[in-house]
Amino acid sequence: MIKLIKGGVYYTENRLFRESEAFMTEAKKRRAVKSTMAYSILNAHNRGTDEDLRIKFDALASHDITYVGIIQTAKASGLEKFPVSYTLTNCHNSLCAVGGTINEDDHVFGLSAAKKYGGNYVPPHLAVIHQYMREAEAKCGAMILGSDSHTRYGALGTMAVGEGGPELVKQLLGQTYDVKRPDVIAVYLKGKPKKGVGPQDIAIALVGATFKKGFVKNKVLEFIGPGVANLSMDYRLGIDVMTTETTCLSSIWETDGVTREFFKVHGREGDFKELHPVQPAYYDGAVVVDLSRVEPMIALPFHPSNAYTIREVIENGKELLAEVQEQGNRLKGSNTFRLTDKVRDGKVYVDQGIIAGCAGGMYENIAEAAEILSGRSCGNGEFSLSVYPQSQPVFKCLVDNGYISRLMGAGAIVKTAFCGPCFGAGDTPADNGLSVRHTTRNFENREGSKPGEGQLAAVALMDARSIAATAANGGVLTPATEAEYTRKIKKYYFDGSIYEKRVYRGWGNPRPEEQLVYGNNIADWPQQLPLADSVLIKAVSVLTDPVTTTDELIPSGETSSYRSNPLRLAQFALSRKDPGYVERAKRVAEDEKTRRESGSLPEEVLAEVGIKLAKDTMYGSCVVARKPGDGSARAQAASSQRVLGGIANVACEYATKRYRSNLINWGMLPLVCRAFDYKVGDYIYIENIAGLIREGAEVVPAKHISQGKVKNVQLELGALTAEERRIILSGCLINFNRSRA
Repeated sequence: MIKLIKGGVYYTENRLFRESEAFMTEAKKRRAVKSTMAYSILNAHNRGTDEDLRIKFDALASHDITYVGIIQTAKASGLEKFPVSYTLTNCHNSLCAVGGTINEDDHVFGLSAAKKYGGNYVPPHLAVIHQYMREAEAKCGAMILGSDSHTRYGALGTMAVGEGGPELVKQLLGQTYDVKRPDVIAVYLKGKPKKGVGPQDIAIALVGATFKKGFVKNKVLEFIGPGVANLSMDYRLGIDVMTTETTCLSSIWETDGVTREFFKVHGREGDFKELHPVQPAYYDGAVVVDLSRVEPMIALPFHPSNAYTIREVIENGKELLAEVQEQGNRLKGSNTFRLTDKVRDGKVYVDQGIIAGCAGGMYENIAEAAEILSGRSCGNGEFSLSVYPQSQPVFKCLVDNGYISRLMGAGAIVKTAFCGPCFGAGDTPADNGLSVRHTTRNFENREGSKPGEGQLAAVALMDARSIAATAANGGVLTPATEAEYTRKIKKYYFDGSIYEKRVYRGWGNPRPEEQLVYGNNIADWPQQLPLADSVLIKAVSVLTDPVTTTDELIPSGETSSYRSNPLRLAQFALSRKDPGYVERAKRVAEDEKTRRESGSLPEEVLAEVGIKLAKDTMYGSCVVARKPGDGSARAQAASSQRVLGGIANVACEYATKRYRSNLINWGMLPLVCRAFDYKVGDYIYIENIAGLIREGAEVVPAKHISQGKVKNVQLELGALTAEERRIILSGCLINFNRSRA
């Protein structure tokens, strides 16, 4: 089904050859390296050297739990107008707080910012961020940067990257996105999917094959091969958006007549051009996918890479769900989480089905689901089905073509464009519930449950077709390959007047006389101090899990209303993983404040082990974790630590480039340790850290103090650009830009 090829490969004569079999000269290899689509697009946007890229993007995109903080940061740094097309969408904070208008205040702020600085504004419920960008902004050969991790438009010939908000701030201030030239991995598609197999099935298989091996981490996936032509555009987009879960940096696909038709339907045929690698093209590895062999898949809790065929789960339900149940009970801290009771009489029962968002809410997914459910019923028991079309144009076409009435006739609830089911702000299952979803992620408690309050549910990812087949079977887990239905669906059309009447298009037309409209919950960033000559760091949380997601560092869902208020948001930091973290971090911050006011140095334990701190020493906290930062691009995972006095993370490695960048942009040291032997209450003392950073040191000597003993250690900072070094020394990106101004 999927084969990984390590080492270099050449794509020539429309086939892949291992480097050892290609017999290319060095000169031909150098040309072949530059023959990929990725190389060509990156090169066209690069302002740096061939290896150290400094990228300027064509467009930016944010949603309503990120754009307030981004604009506030850019404003504090001297923003006068948006220098690039910037689209503000409203698909995450769409629901107003009960009894108040906290979220709607953010929307009012967003519209006022679009008017003042010259941006685009998409009102709530009109479209999810990525569908709007597909419909209105993606162009062949372009690059888009978004403050959402699923910023992926490769199937439309656009290289897109999801990053934390500070990277968008840099673009708004005329700066660049700096990254080492990434490796490019060929994803060679062949064959044709069988009936009942959808894009999420391919995506889950791809994530399952690559994630745990780190095979494509921070690399670019380039989709090529004869199988591309066998996929519709919705199908391609559905696979593409899930490439985020492989931890790749970006993606790009060959474009063809199917791509041209998409742009034509959306009234933008001029934004199309054919993209293909120039053969022979060299890749740093390859993933070969035989589409014809992919079966209906399911990603069991609690990660999209926990991939099985639905058939395997039906046949081995007790054993597989018992493993998930054990993991859930460790998370919940009890033995009350139950999943094995979902297996009855040799069948696996689920409680809820969701088809939503940038991955699931596409026209074809919903139309085929409607065909499967046509004349059938979801039943009136525990099982429920909710469907969220991803934009009003998609919704309207589904209505006009009769698919919405079929879904409603089967008992499905149809809702507006909203990303809530993807991150825990809507359709939270009951305690011990099992939900199957065509959404992007199924991390532990991302669906909205609260283990600290005794509630935990589980989400498994599936394709819309198999979710519909399961719904038609009364909630009994069923692959769509067993459903009888017609695969042929009515042609999609796009009604652009919906956007013409509601979207504010202000790009290129700033109105500086306009005033930003602030609600009571929108607060400025707290002032951050520059880095001192030396640092004393106290470990206030030590996370031992193999991977720590950004959801665990700062939860989604219940925190959404507070994303525009840094101090209120910070109270939720690590609340699901380490409830004592916030108070421990606050105590360190209070000690540092007292020290600065009194001039005395705290922590008698250091004197006991013979360490005398340098006069100019900064005292702060850190989080220690094995591999933090998987998942969302949200910068608040770092900024919440920073406003609580955090000055570093210590990790064996960082799960994503974007989380490490978030730390740097918030003035925090992204330290890497080789021996994971830290405990809560340990100290790290690094003398002359500021001087070492100025000198470009990638490894710094430090003292690790634990339980009255001192150990000399080497901590890695890794490669930092000159600008990144200055940002850390300044204390954060805001300070850096203020000093430049």
